[in-house]
Amino acid sequence: MEIDILIEDEAWDAAALERIAETAFAQAFLELGLAAQGVEVSILACDDDRIAALNAEFRGKPTPTNVLSWPSEDRAADTPGTMPDLSDLSDPDPDGPPAELGDIALALGVLTREAAEADKPFDHHLTHLLVHGLLHLLGFDHISDPDAALMEGLETRILARLGIPDPY
Repeated sequence: MEIDILIEDEAWDAAALERIAETAFAQAFLELGLAAQGVEVSILACDDDRIAALNAEFRGKPTPTNVLSWPSEDRAADTPGTMPDLSDLSDPDPDGPPAELGDIALALGVLTREAAEADKPFDHHLTHLLVHGLLHLLGFDHISDPDAALMEGLETRILARLGIPDPY
């Protein structure tokens, strides 16, 4: 798996983002029964002002949020609560270019405040948001109750693989 990280806020330098992302994504792919080879994800590590601008531009909500994601293609399932179509990721071409899954943006201030308010270790909350963002790139969502149950169940199992308690 290729992970491209753009750090816009130097405060992220202390967060071990690359290591945590590699671990989180590897466990997500294991849980989904997919090979992590042959895929690429881009991460923007930014501050609250930048993510608020992105949230306003793409979601019409001019406030900071913890994580945003932009899938490169729509893999969502037609039936709520069922798995997205991940067949294009099941047999990657080792000689071809990586499949671009999309982009994830994370806001350090929001993430840090949420972790403190929930009395969670920063690394645990960061791992959860990375898994959450990756699942969105793979076509999972939480708009309907069946979709939310599927996505949250996956998140919980992936985090358990890493020794992180259920975030819900």
